[in-house]
Amino acid sequence: EEYFCPILFVQRYSSLEEAIQINNSVPQGLSSSLFTQNVSNAFRWIGPHGSDCGIVNVNIGPSGAEIGGAFGGEKQTGGGRESGSDSWKQYMRRATCTINYGTKMPLAQGVNFDL
Repeated sequence: EEYFCPILFVQRYSSLEEAIQINNSVPQGLSSSLFTQNVSNAFRWIGPHGSDCGIVNVNIGPSGAEIGGAFGGEKQTGGGRESGSDSWKQYMRRATCTINYGTKMPLAQGVNFDL
C-alpha cells in the first residue's frame, strides 16, 4: 500500500549493498536519500547500480521534486517518466556539436602539427 503524503522511513543498514537492496525491494520509487560521509558510497548510491528511485539524494532528505529536475517517479510511484518534465527527451537524441568559424584548426594545448 502506498501512502500519498510525506512519510519518512528511516532504517539502519550494515553495508551499502544492504541499503540498496532494502531501498530497491519495494514497489515504490519516487524518492530516496542516503546519509554518508563516504564519497565512494555516495557515488555508488546515485550510480546505475544504486538507488532505483526517480529522485536520488545524498545527505539531504527526500523533500520532493525540484522544478526542472527529472521527475515522474519510478516503478509504481507517481505518473512515471512519461508525465515528468523530461518526458520530451525520449524523443530526442543528445549530441555535442562544435562549429569552428575560424581559418585555423584549434588544437589541444601542447599539440603542434609542423608540416
